[in-house]
Amino acid sequence: MVVRVVAFAADEVKISGQLYLPGDAGAVSYPTVCICHGIPYGTPDANPDPDDGGYPALAERICREGFAVLVFRFRGVGDSGGNFDILGWTRDLAAAVDYLWVLPDVDRSHLALVGFSGGAAVSVYVAAQDARISSLVACACPAEFDSLKDGFVGGESIIDYYRGIGIIRDRDFPHSDQEWLDNFSLVSPIEYISGIAPRPLLLLHGSRDEVVDVSHAYRLHDRAGEHKELVIIDGAGHRLRRDERALMVIINWLKSHCGGGSNPPKSGR
Repeated sequence: MVVRVVAFAADEVKISGQLYLPGDAGAVSYPTVCICHGIPYGTPDANPDPDDGGYPALAERICREGFAVLVFRFRGVGDSGGNFDILGWTRDLAAAVDYLWVLPDVDRSHLALVGFSGGAAVSVYVAAQDARISSLVACACPAEFDSLKDGFVGGESIIDYYRGIGIIRDRDFPHSDQEWLDNFSLVSPIEYISGIAPRPLLLLHGSRDEVVDVSHAYRLHDRAGEHKELVIIDGAGHRLRRDERALMVIINWLKSHCGGGSNPPKSGR
């Protein structure tokens, strides 16, 4: 396995990530997966689980199944620049797809997105409008951001909350609180999910999701077009990345729909 530290720009904002390759760079082109993390929550100084390798660990695991995998941090998160903005996140993902599209390591006919929560919502929005995406896995995806409509979470301004956890960094951002909030409505997956068809779509949700109720998954499934699949993980919560059953569903689905596993990588375009 080869791991590269990568960076690309979206709106002149630096976006950082890692690219995982099953073998030597440039030797062959691999079916490719782009992982899209969710919106962070909690406090910046919260103690992490020492056994949780995060999204890089997930990327490494998928890579070992024969996929090239890009995992990156959206603007406002980690070592990427900028401030959290959901519409800005859609441009970050579009820039990630642009970045992958020109790499000789990437099999352009098999480029899948795997998104989680807010990252799943962004993935639906982008995939519906970008035919280069061949398939999509949306995990714990909200049908819409209805809980944010009033601009508050737990009695606190949502902007102040995100500023407090460190993903809104600049004092003068956002320039318009209302416009920033309205962007969540613009990205509502329920409005775009039908645009994924006829490409394969997997909706994966936990039956006891404490953040995005499982009803959102059923609504999205009802609205989606053909070649859709809905899998509910019994008893699972919101963080499906930490559920072994969910990970096996994701990996097996990718191997069936994105050319990985036993299928040999291509030696050229």
